[in-house]
Amino acid sequence: MEGNKFSYCPQCGSRNIETHRGGYKWVCPDCGFDLYCNVASAVGVVIADSEGKILFERRAKEPRKGKLALPGGFTTMDESAEESAARECLEETGVSPRNIRYLCSYPNDYLYKGIHYKTCDLFFTAEIDAGTELRAQEQEVTAFEWIPVRSHGDVDALDLGFPSARHTLHKWVEEVLRLPR
Repeated sequence: MEGNKFSYCPQCGSRNIETHRGGYKWVCPDCGFDLYCNVASAVGVVIADSEGKILFERRAKEPRKGKLALPGGFTTMDESAEESAARECLEETGVSPRNIRYLCSYPNDYLYKGIHYKTCDLFFTAEIDAGTELRAQEQEVTAFEWIPVRSHGDVDALDLGFPSARHTLHKWVEEVLRLPR
């Protein structure tokens, strides 16, 4: 994915801003300002019920509006990935997850309002009580779907918004269901 290009230095306003590292570093020769677009951390939570169905959300906004996603989002400053997973799950579903356990991580590209963000998506497994009522965070989620995932073919058939979630679900099939790829 091609990086970002800016027309002005954010510090002095110079039009001489230079783009480096494929659009992930900017240097202003006029004032000496350097800006790096570092990787952002994000989390996702795989919640499975006793029947092997996984909780998915339909995205309410771009990027990839209408696609399936796992509950999750960006970590905030001074927050661990586990705290972020619990907070994001509570915000998006109205439910506090239990037994949050690290599963895997994958890089991701996140295009938002014309800016390309590189993320490192950290995924966790967690549990919620059976029959718990889910409450969608309206600006983030249009609907919830419990979808059976019992094989790699099931993962491939999902209308997922992000490749990192697909990789994670393949990992989940291998680790939890013990099915080789």
